[in-house]
Amino acid sequence: MRIAINTRLLLPGRLDGIGWFTYETTRRMVLSHPEVDFFLFFDRKPDAAFIFANNVHPVVLHPKTRHPILWYLFFEWSVKRALKRYKIDLFLSPDGWMSLQTKVPTLDVIHDLNFEHADDFLRPSHQKYMKYFFPRFAHKATRIATVSEFSKRDIASTYNISTDKIDVVYDGAHNEYVPCNEEERQTTREKYTNGSPYYIYISTISKRKNLTNTLLAFNQFKENDKEDYKLVVVGARVWWDGELKEAYDNMQYKGDVIFVGRVEATELSRLLGAAQALVYVSLFEGFGIPILEAFYAEVPVITSNCTSMPEVAGHAALLVDPTMVDDIAMAMQLISNDERRAMQLVEEGRRQRQLFSWERTANLLWESIIKTATT
Repeated sequence: MRIAINTRLLLPGRLDGIGWFTYETTRRMVLSHPEVDFFLFFDRKPDAAFIFANNVHPVVLHPKTRHPILWYLFFEWSVKRALKRYKIDLFLSPDGWMSLQTKVPTLDVIHDLNFEHADDFLRPSHQKYMKYFFPRFAHKATRIATVSEFSKRDIASTYNISTDKIDVVYDGAHNEYVPCNEEERQTTREKYTNGSPYYIYISTISKRKNLTNTLLAFNQFKENDKEDYKLVVVGARVWWDGELKEAYDNMQYKGDVIFVGRVEATELSRLLGAAQALVYVSLFEGFGIPILEAFYAEVPVITSNCTSMPEVAGHAALLVDPTMVDDIAMAMQLISNDERRAMQLVEEGRRQRQLFSWERTANLLWESIIKTATT
């Protein structure tokens, strides 16, 4: 069998949530199925770390996929031709984009439809492109995989597609995420916060990730803080204007907010493991990988009571309304004041994390591939 995989998001040092999904599932499937030839479609010269075994055949296609016009050319011209040229039996796209002009059986992984439910989560050009093409991708695909039951229901209802066509494969967490011992916690806190306890926000800074209300809630929490808490913000700044910039500029305690940008997985594991809790109050998620990472790092979680996040968190997190600053601030207050409750959340997290792993994701995705090939 000859399987082609869209691996354009495998970029060294720049893997985001979908990039990690692509990496972890592709690597495991390649190693588990040496009898299969995998053709990995990159949009630039691949790093050697992504050539996982001898049954991998890297293919560089053009142009680089940097904006909607180039997306269209890459998938509707280059991918279409490559599928024919390499006599591909099945095409897997882990990021949702695919070719509408191929007859090759296609498994399309649509992680979520956040762009269908708000007009300002993405750049206008990206929003317009995705709202036009993703319904067409969903109907064209032989099968669809997604990462939560919430997303499955959302895709089915939004695009009027049978749930029988959609497989749930979930997400996993990087194996770097492990608990910190007390010495590691103290060393990490000395490095980043001069020894102070801190809450941590982990995500690309975009409107959907709700850093605005996180900042407002932290500012409110600080009014009664006697332990000099900090807020550590991990993630690249994609969006920094309007209400977010105003919220930060008007903070009384903005000196206690520490921006560290993007960090690699090993260091992020230490940062997360030394935190008082993860504050992950996104407005919309198809899964929410940082929640699971926090369970493995054994720190409490504050997350949103909407979309997929209650499904992923189970009983192992404090669920809040992400639009209510008071709710988020009260959850921070509870974690800092009630050590017993915090430890209960950690214990629940140990149980909840057993439901998810990249190994399980890769196995479920392979099952979906087999269904796609035999449809």
